[in-house]
Amino acid sequence: MGRGFKKIEKTVISLLYYLRLKKMTQGVMKRMKSIKTISFTLTLVFILFPIQNIFGEDKTDNNKSPEGVTDLTKEEWKKKLTPLEYNIMWGQGTEAPYTGDLLNNKKKGVYVTAGCKQPVFHSDHKYDSHTGWPSFWQPISEDAIKLVPDYKLGYKRLEVVSSKCGEHLGDVFNDGPNPTGLRYCINSAALDFIEESEEE
Repeated sequence: MGRGFKKIEKTVISLLYYLRLKKMTQGVMKRMKSIKTISFTLTLVFILFPIQNIFGEDKTDNNKSPEGVTDLTKEEWKKKLTPLEYNIMWGQGTEAPYTGDLLNNKKKGVYVTAGCKQPVFHSDHKYDSHTGWPSFWQPISEDAIKLVPDYKLGYKRLEVVSSKCGEHLGDVFNDGPNPTGLRYCINSAALDFIEESEEE
């Protein structure tokens, strides 16, 4: 009687272990299926949407022409411009304040872009904003520049680019003098200056 009871007890214990192991195995299999589903979904995302589209345009692609420029590649622009000019105009960089050679320029004339040589500002509209960058309260004409929304710093700013070639020049702010109340904060390295006597 005692032996028979022990045998039944062992059988019951084995059965309980089997059921517990089966339950654990089913749980693991469910997790594995979930992991496989997630992996498959991510694989589809990266196949259907290239990495370039997810993380933004690759600015190091030398074979792609900058926006607005159809006859020059980025590599050709690098040869035409200084490293600082290229970084600012095609890399949306910013020069250090109080370092630009046109910051304190008080001569009369026209400011053109360093790349495409498009007239964008006039000395009559330049003023000292005490910010460390050349500042203007209006462009030379309404169609000389374009304003592009910029969210790189986590909030909306307006980027100033040339209308002809799309060169990044700086940003515009609402803290300028009358009559416009605007401050076009422009990088010196993005500009060249043509003195009025040279224009005539």
